[in-house]
Amino acid sequence: MLFENKIARAGAVASLLLLFASVLLAQQSRFQSFNPPRMADGHPNLNGVWQAFVTADWDLQNHEAQPGPRPEINGVYGAGPAGQTIIEGDGVIPYQPWALEKKKQNFANRTKVDVSSDETWHALGDPEFKCYMAGVPRANYMPYPFRIVQGSGPNILITYEYASAQRIVRMNTKQEAAIPAWMGWNRGRWEGDTLVVDVTGQREETWLDRAGDFHSGDLHVVERYTLASPYHIQYEATIEDPKVYTRPWKISFPLYRRMEKNAQLLEFKCEPFTEELLYGRFSKK
Repeated sequence: MLFENKIARAGAVASLLLLFASVLLAQQSRFQSFNPPRMADGHPNLNGVWQAFVTADWDLQNHEAQPGPRPEINGVYGAGPAGQTIIEGDGVIPYQPWALEKKKQNFANRTKVDVSSDETWHALGDPEFKCYMAGVPRANYMPYPFRIVQGSGPNILITYEYASAQRIVRMNTKQEAAIPAWMGWNRGRWEGDTLVVDVTGQREETWLDRAGDFHSGDLHVVERYTLASPYHIQYEATIEDPKVYTRPWKISFPLYRRMEKNAQLLEFKCEPFTEELLYGRFSKK
């Protein structure tokens, strides 16, 4: 009887696995054959409010749940959730040895600030902690929505709830960045039904997450936005920086369309939240 029960359980598990596999195959087939809604020019219509539901803003790599700053005062408020890596391959950022040490220092100093001099202004603290614009690709996986605005004109606008940041994707241009900017210089093109955005000219002060992952001013990001269903975009980004990493590396995750009635971006202007933190020492008491 015991042997028969084991066989029955094994058969039930096998049936569930086959059912799960068939569902996955059906979904993949449906997404691969998806014909996206199109603009007048024939390109996919990416208009909408989108949001990532990954924990990469806390850490791009695999990570456990962690307390926030001053848990003895704040309790669970500000705690970071556990999460899985969005890095393809081995799930690890391929740092040069010196850069890995700097990443560790960044993490240790992530909630410190000192704006008393140019030397220390950006040397301490996560830029998100200080309400600076997030840069690319970080802005796309922060826990805030963003809107893609695609009209009849030649360019595409991406606007973010966090810090009211914006990017203008200049289509089919070869013009280079004039100066470094927090959200970079964005050049777009279509490869079939995929929007490809080439991002250069980002300020070296931006980080990639709260874990201290960083880059230099030579950062080069190539994003790919593919509308895979009416409700999600498959997002990929290849990240290259020969000053910091030993090789290019890639992240990928889905962006989900916000489906609430009248979904829109609200204001998250965080400057007032950080004025005392950054400049309180200079104010008259």
